[in-house]
Amino acid sequence: MQAVSIDPCTLPPHCEALRAEVRAFLVETLRDFPANLRVRNWSGGSPEFSAKLGARGWIGMTWPKRYGGHERSTLERYVVLEELLACGAPVGSHWVAERQSALLLMRMSPELLAPRIVPGIARGEIFFCIGMSEPDSGSDLASVRTRAVRTDAGWVINGRKVWTSGAHRTHYMIALVRTGTQGEVRQAGLSQFLVDMKTPGLTVRPILSQLGEHDFNEVTFDDVLVPHENLIGVEGEGWSQVSGELAFERSGPERYLSSSQLLLEMIDAAPTDDHRHAVALGRIAASYATLRQMSLGVSGMLARGENPAVAASLVKDQGALVEQAMPDIAHDLYGGLAPPGSTLADVMSYTTRAVPSFSLRGGTREILRGIIAKGLGLR
Repeated sequence: MQAVSIDPCTLPPHCEALRAEVRAFLVETLRDFPANLRVRNWSGGSPEFSAKLGARGWIGMTWPKRYGGHERSTLERYVVLEELLACGAPVGSHWVAERQSALLLMRMSPELLAPRIVPGIARGEIFFCIGMSEPDSGSDLASVRTRAVRTDAGWVINGRKVWTSGAHRTHYMIALVRTGTQGEVRQAGLSQFLVDMKTPGLTVRPILSQLGEHDFNEVTFDDVLVPHENLIGVEGEGWSQVSGELAFERSGPERYLSSSQLLLEMIDAAPTDDHRHAVALGRIAASYATLRQMSLGVSGMLARGENPAVAASLVKDQGALVEQAMPDIAHDLYGGLAPPGSTLADVMSYTTRAVPSFSLRGGTREILRGIIAKGLGLR
């Protein structure tokens, strides 16, 4: 069996100075931002807040200046993300674009699409959604059936995407579609396209979540015409491209900080002399410390140009386990003690209904564990 090594990563002093700057900004900017919105964490968005972050240079921190970036380190970006997530800042509007879409465009279309699109992402003005999942496919991306056909006028796309977060409020989608035959290799014949969400023939329909909220969508392509230049990278190489993109999606601190507001509320409500509360909250804190070292280690791997796919899957899998256990711990400690309508009760209620999705988004637990098993040489 092979081993997965995630080397410890220590933040240098200038990163901690940046942390203090970010905290001061958040205290001032989110002074009146309530807990029932903070609990939404990175799924809650505000275009106005994204624009403020862009103005501070805290979006696209590591990107080249030619794309509107600031050429700062991966570890500095990690510090900013950690502070934003810990306080439940409304970063959802720009999240996908900054985390993965811009990186893909800079890598696969550095002279054409990236100069046109990425600077607006860095300013917090352009937002993206991900067009991967489809009916009857879920995390099995190799079963994609949405198809693009090359014509003289461009690529014509027909098909359907589901569970597309934020599609109703974003400017662009990066869609994974089939452009060739599958053959014996299921992953063959896939390509990625940049799709303007205002393109004729594109229909976005809401899918309400179990929270009663509209974040997910069904997106239908009916003869949607996409310019030739909107093919991202190489035709037929979509699988290898999207595999690298998913590593960015699975490795960040958002994979264990989505329930952080509930932990803060539990700590605030905990009796100072209760051993049972101290043990339960201490175990959560210890898990957070371990996950933070793993996630920070993955950030170090990215900084060194290493492939973090297996390590990122480990962080995502273990982070979801910790987060999904937290509502049960909260109900065990405070279930009959949190007054209805209190901040603690509201945060408990929201998190309890939200956590089932944590082992679905970014790849189901079964898919992730298959990646981990393959990386360990177990399959």
